[in-house]
Amino acid sequence: MFKGSITALVTPFRDGAIDWKAFEAFVDWQVTEGSHGLVPVGTTGESPTLSHDEHKRVVEACVKVASGRVPVIAGAGSNNTAEAIDLAQFAEKAGANALLVVTPYYNKPNQEGLYRHFKAINDAVGLPIFIYNIPGRSVIDMSVETMARLNELRNIVGVKDATAKVERVSAQRQAMGPGFIQLSGEDGTALAFMAHGGHGCISVTANIAPRLCAEFQNACLAGDFAKALSIQDKLYPLHHALFIEPNPQGAKYALSLIGKMQNELRLPLVPVAPSTETALRKALEHAGLLS
Repeated sequence: MFKGSITALVTPFRDGAIDWKAFEAFVDWQVTEGSHGLVPVGTTGESPTLSHDEHKRVVEACVKVASGRVPVIAGAGSNNTAEAIDLAQFAEKAGANALLVVTPYYNKPNQEGLYRHFKAINDAVGLPIFIYNIPGRSVIDMSVETMARLNELRNIVGVKDATAKVERVSAQRQAMGPGFIQLSGEDGTALAFMAHGGHGCISVTANIAPRLCAEFQNACLAGDFAKALSIQDKLYPLHHALFIEPNPQGAKYALSLIGKMQNELRLPLVPVAPSTETALRKALEHAGLLS
């Protein structure tokens, strides 16, 4: 169920509020374009500036529109274990298929603290849980050894790996076996990630290029890395341009160019600079997404 191109969904805004009409249309477009799964209310969905009520409503709306056509992996992370459990339990009741739980940021727990945090969430729900390991945002890095301990629990099934260390795929494969679901958290290195034995990518670029990202992942999963490389060559400038400034600033601008939503963010995020706008336009043209 959990493989291929899984879009880390943006959350569209209009006049400061969530644009529900745009969000629902966007989720449906993602499914019809071939995305293999959806992740609402992750970092790309501006979860840090959503209220708890908004967070939960986004999960509900995503599940409703997806309507079982593709799996929904709901963001349910927090640096407060009790809050993460609340979000996880709500997502389960809302009909999500799995949870994405980030390593706790800012308060910097050690490896034992990480283990107990994830175990507490594991024990509170019945859904599959993906560990989101992203040292660049949360400062801490979950060790392979801690991940192996967690994999012994009933609900811990995989990882979204945003360490940018592609050799981790092989190390984690050795420790947990090929059944442990490894999803890349970085579009630019997803080709190497898949070649090391990955199962898919939770993708930012798929917001703008869902069909191409799905075709790329289909090629990787079929072992056709020549085809995957040709798609990578089309998409790489976009992978790069989307991260010139903090995500999802670039994604919001690119989506406004192709008519999917307003270029509106919540502070402290701001619209991209003119030089980044130029880079994004060129990248979209290179990928054949903008004429």
